[in-house]
Amino acid sequence: MKSRLKRGLGSLAMTVAIAFAAPVMAADGPTSQDILNDAQSTGDVLSYGLGPWAQRFSPMTQVNSDNVAGLVPVFASSLGGEKQRGQESQPLVYDGTIYVTGSYSRVFAFDSHTGEKKWEYDARLPDGIMPCCDVVNRGAAIHGDKIIFATLDAHLIALNRLTGKVIWNKTIADYQAGYSATAAPLIVNDKVIYGNSGGEFGIVGRVEARDVNTGELIWSRPTVEGNIGMLNGKPNGMTGTLNASWPGDMWKTGGGATWLGGTYDPGTNLIYIGTGNPGPWNSNMRPGDNLYTASTLAIDPDTGVIKWHYQTTPHDGWDFDGVNEFIPFDATIGGKPMKLGAKADRNGYFFVLDRTNGKFISANKFVMETTWANGYNPKTGRPNFIDEDRPGAPNGAEKGKTVFASPSFLGGKNWMPMAYSQATGLFYIPSNDWGMDIWNEPIAYKKGAAYLGAEFTIKPIAPDHIGVLRAMDPTTGKIVWEYKNKAPLWGGVLTTAGNLVFTGTPEGYLKAFDAKTGKELWKFQTGSGVVGSPITWEQDGEQYIAVMSGWGGAVPLWGGEVAKTFKDISQGGSLWVFKLPKH
Repeated sequence: MKSRLKRGLGSLAMTVAIAFAAPVMAADGPTSQDILNDAQSTGDVLSYGLGPWAQRFSPMTQVNSDNVAGLVPVFASSLGGEKQRGQESQPLVYDGTIYVTGSYSRVFAFDSHTGEKKWEYDARLPDGIMPCCDVVNRGAAIHGDKIIFATLDAHLIALNRLTGKVIWNKTIADYQAGYSATAAPLIVNDKVIYGNSGGEFGIVGRVEARDVNTGELIWSRPTVEGNIGMLNGKPNGMTGTLNASWPGDMWKTGGGATWLGGTYDPGTNLIYIGTGNPGPWNSNMRPGDNLYTASTLAIDPDTGVIKWHYQTTPHDGWDFDGVNEFIPFDATIGGKPMKLGAKADRNGYFFVLDRTNGKFISANKFVMETTWANGYNPKTGRPNFIDEDRPGAPNGAEKGKTVFASPSFLGGKNWMPMAYSQATGLFYIPSNDWGMDIWNEPIAYKKGAAYLGAEFTIKPIAPDHIGVLRAMDPTTGKIVWEYKNKAPLWGGVLTTAGNLVFTGTPEGYLKAFDAKTGKELWKFQTGSGVVGSPITWEQDGEQYIAVMSGWGGAVPLWGGEVAKTFKDISQGGSLWVFKLPKH
């Protein structure tokens, strides 16, 4: 595994009170209140996920299931250069400008009418960066006169949104220890909330908040038991209880990276953020639940205190993480209106929790098979493990027993965000059906080195597909429809009140589906694999759709024999914008 990681690295070199139909122009740009209102305003896209709940739902209906077949490109803007790989960004739109992040920690501003580039910022990355899973960046945040994004050498940078000039630049962690950052920051009450990456290197996951105007640190909350949080420069309590679920000193290199960012519910005033795999992958070295890895945490945005947690994979031994987005939604279950949240986990189960307290409501399988567990105990909310399908402990220098596990460690759903439709009440999940042979090997922690203690071979489990776009009813746990794709799905999803669902494929297509039936209604070939997240907004009285195109991410680096099947996909880096033609 270590050699494979080195090869991969070497190859790199909602509720809001007021709704508006159009953006509110603050003197110097969007305010925190404007960002809270992003789900209702249609004239802009001010946040990752189209609102603090990140439902990725638009109320617009101008483009709909009856006319989407007529969608045509308006322009395509190239990111240029030789850095054309892994374009996982979600664009932002404000005041006639589209902002996107690009591979290798770049930011671009394009004119939203013409596609002309206004400015570009390239972070000066050191030679020793250690991203585990490609040189991607998933998006930026906007606030006032600033565009804020994270870099592969673990910096958080604020740029002037009009010029691209640096306003502040803060180091958030030591990249030489394996830290990096790829997620879009979250803006809450004039604070920038962000996480970190690097779980494959024995780092310690953290959620932190900085002042949006100065970049100064307000609070820091480690996600592994035994580590101490900080608030305004002073200790703010230990995370969990020392050695309650970790043996010895392993909590010091425990992983739990918060590498996908979070969502925010103004109603509960809680940030919801997922945590990644424990370190090392070899679970036989760390008996116990290993809190708070592979979990969803609910955090007070003012203090960084954890209010509740739910662990989806206790004692994770398959690198299933738990980092997937937790999306708030309201629904009636058993005749009772409830404030809920949903998460499609890498481990293959779709979870519904009470978002006010973390109480377990349900867990239902959303993939073909889950060999590691056969469901969840409805009383305890814990998985029913299949013990013989946990990788065995090494015997001295010899590797442990090999087991077949499904999903693979790349997950039933990886980073790519799902969407929730307020019109249909369904979640739309970009999922993958695959498995792996996995075995454990001896490992010791060394700063800046891969800390896995496991090897694997990913395998397909179906003859006709890996990727599946699935529509799921969160109130019943039933899959309503599914669309199968030969290659793994690796891009985000957008849904609209026009009865549409948009997502991209590695084969290069942006596609639109009927939200109720799953029927494919439209597709467009972008020239490279689509692994970004689509958006939509209103401009000059017309509805626009945009997406980034550019193949990359973890699949070509870690997919083994599966990745070889798709080795001929062209790399790229372009922003594509579409609308209906005028008649």
